[in-house]
Amino acid sequence: MANKRLFMRKIKEILRLKVGLGLSARQIAKSCKVSRKAVSNCLERAKLVGISWPVPNGMGDAELEELLYTKALSSPPDRPLPDWNMVHQELKKKSVTLNLLWEEYKEENPNGYEYSWFCKRFREWEGKIDPVMRLTHKAGEKLFVDYTGQTIPIVDRKTGEIKNAEIFVATMGASNYTYAEATWTQSLPDWIMSHVRTFVFLGGVPEIIVPDNLKSGVKNPCRYEPDINPTYNDMANHYGCAVIPARVRAPKDKAKVETSVQIVERRILAKLRNRTFFSLTEVNKAIKELLAELNNRPFQKLPDNRTVWFQNLDKPALRALPASRYEYAEWKKARVNIDYHVQVDHHFYSVPYRLIKQEVDVRLTQSVVEILHKGRRVASHYRSDQRNRYTTVNEHMPKAHQKYLEWTPERLIKWAAKSGDAVAAVVENVLASRKHVQQSFRACLGIMRLEKEYGHERLSAACTRALEIGSPSYKTIKSMLKSGMDRLKLQERPEDPIAPIAHPNVRGAQYYNSDKEDKHVNSPYH
Repeated sequence: MANKRLFMRKIKEILRLKVGLGLSARQIAKSCKVSRKAVSNCLERAKLVGISWPVPNGMGDAELEELLYTKALSSPPDRPLPDWNMVHQELKKKSVTLNLLWEEYKEENPNGYEYSWFCKRFREWEGKIDPVMRLTHKAGEKLFVDYTGQTIPIVDRKTGEIKNAEIFVATMGASNYTYAEATWTQSLPDWIMSHVRTFVFLGGVPEIIVPDNLKSGVKNPCRYEPDINPTYNDMANHYGCAVIPARVRAPKDKAKVETSVQIVERRILAKLRNRTFFSLTEVNKAIKELLAELNNRPFQKLPDNRTVWFQNLDKPALRALPASRYEYAEWKKARVNIDYHVQVDHHFYSVPYRLIKQEVDVRLTQSVVEILHKGRRVASHYRSDQRNRYTTVNEHMPKAHQKYLEWTPERLIKWAAKSGDAVAAVVENVLASRKHVQQSFRACLGIMRLEKEYGHERLSAACTRALEIGSPSYKTIKSMLKSGMDRLKLQERPEDPIAPIAHPNVRGAQYYNSDKEDKHVNSPYH
């Protein structure tokens, strides 16, 4: 108020310097210690009401202020003022511009104000409303999402333990229509499913989602090229929208949701501060009730409320929801092993054998595992929770491993035989233990590679002991070598010949007595 009174006392000086001395607006601003914009505005208003220099005798500062800043804004009956609220809302619609609205205003009011006056007065009116509301957001275009800084405590009925729930907030750009819910964490699954429930609440999908640089949404924050989390991007693709994160250290990009977060904290969380909740469901039920009150609460400086604006602006512009909800999925990278399987959560899934040693993308949903190579799906399996087991599709196997792969049962056994009969016998047992012999390649290679770490003699001794106790497996042999059990003396017992193993992929001991030697086979250690 003091600054305003000080400026009022300078109006006469501004008029004197301009009319009496003919100084420029820049010179007057410098002399009076005010902005050039204030000088130009003052002179334009004076011209509009016909005030010059010297001012009429007896006219005080208060009268001059009323004349310039009240009467100058009034309009004669034949030149009605535009409906600035209507202009503000119409600008939110796609492809609508101030020039178009002015043309429509002139059609209805031929004696109305010209374009420059129209634009200037609208900017003045716009400057008096909420700064966040002032930003022009197109209908149905942007959804701003974030978490509040506050949490809600939830008490475990059995233990009395208190756990804090996070509060997710989403706000439509044009209408400020707001959604909020409580989740246990800000982790990726909760983050994604909060978006899914937001779209259901809205009854449609916006064009753009604007998150803050939360780790769940943005993998690598960057001002110019942020790396979107693959799961987040997958969800956006399902709903046909784009994710454009707020720029790092650019608060204006997320001002809309930050204001909504503050409103949710004051209008919802503050009202719930003295209530005790025992489940997430109870919290969300209470939030839902207060959320309806918030969206139906009248704006302070604009007509109607968030619900009315949403129904009139955003909802008609939203895209339709897809036929099915997004099913949460995680993305991982994997490399195809020599047995043409990839390991995902301790289970092995087959892919076409031609992809051996290739890097693939794995998409995991609650029920399905999809494997993609260079963006093309190459395999799909039902998800299994069985650890260290194999899911194999017969079509993924080569018709003749001898023609396409160097990894065959015969060659694995021949390599093992170079380390001793006991090692070869263990490998034969492992090969015969699986429905598909290729599923055992990994374990066989693991057994032979133990020689590199523990030496030939210790590996042979461990394999001998493993055969004696009836547990010829990679895990058993590795455990023996690690604990030193292979060094313990075996019990004296008659030496029994090792019974031959019946398996279509195992040729038997007579194969190794042959004088033939495959000159093309290299050691698996290289």
